[in-house]
Amino acid sequence: MIMGHDHEHISPAADRRYLIAAMALLGVFLIGEVTVAILADSLALLADAGHMLTDVGAIAAALWAMRLAARPAHGQWTYGWKRAEILSAALNGITLLVFAAVVGVEAIRRLIDPPDAEGWPMFVVALVGCGVNILAAALMARANRTSLNVEGAYQHVLSDLYGFIGTLVAAIVILLTGWTRADPVASLVVVALMTYAGVCLLRDSGRILLEGAPAEVDVEDLRRHLLGVDHVVEVHDLHAWTVTSGLPAVSAHLTLLPECFLDGSAPKVLDRVQACLAGHFDVEHSTFQLEPETHLAHEPGMH
Repeated sequence: MIMGHDHEHISPAADRRYLIAAMALLGVFLIGEVTVAILADSLALLADAGHMLTDVGAIAAALWAMRLAARPAHGQWTYGWKRAEILSAALNGITLLVFAAVVGVEAIRRLIDPPDAEGWPMFVVALVGCGVNILAAALMARANRTSLNVEGAYQHVLSDLYGFIGTLVAAIVILLTGWTRADPVASLVVVALMTYAGVCLLRDSGRILLEGAPAEVDVEDLRRHLLGVDHVVEVHDLHAWTVTSGLPAVSAHLTLLPECFLDGSAPKVLDRVQACLAGHFDVEHSTFQLEPETHLAHEPGMH
């Protein structure tokens, strides 16, 4: 069953305000962090700065996709541009994986041959970075995260927060023990977190782009519910997919008892089928073709 979420009631305008505020906050901090990372020769800080740059880009892409998705259906675009948000989420997943690979390679190189890394600059910037990212994440958490687009940008910021926590721990270790390998070790932890977030985003966006059934919908359970409606004797050509986050859709051919077409009760069966979908699966966008049993002989392409 697809469950509702309180965030669904947040307006797109409020979503945009939260995202713009978070992007401005991260942009200002990014400039300072790049400067300190170069001066301190810290890969962890530079990795965080690069990741923060992708955060700003991810939020900008999310805002652009939200604007496109708000366009009404027109001409050939019968669903409007709603899939733009899913493309943005997929792009966020790809950038997370690419950046994880780049940082991972450099971290392994530095683990083998560690350079000198200054602990205090790392500590101060990481401490401030934690605060900035906590605030940015809190702003974005107030937006509608049932949208895969918003969730993708949020995951960027969240993994950046993990990166700063790792850098903070590495800085403390370097200050207390002088063990400079703590810097690339912290980077590798962040790489693992970024990889996990990127894979999850690509999995969820890929399911939608490839027209897979929503993760929350068991297709066989859906078929059983449809067959449980009075006068429905067979279900075929059943398809379930997601147009964009929070917009699942279902289509099917329903074979009804012959009398439904003689006594005019077919529209009532359709009402019950749609009420079943809305009540059990939270699906409001559906298309059904009602057929008598004799019609099956005319469907060579039956699914």
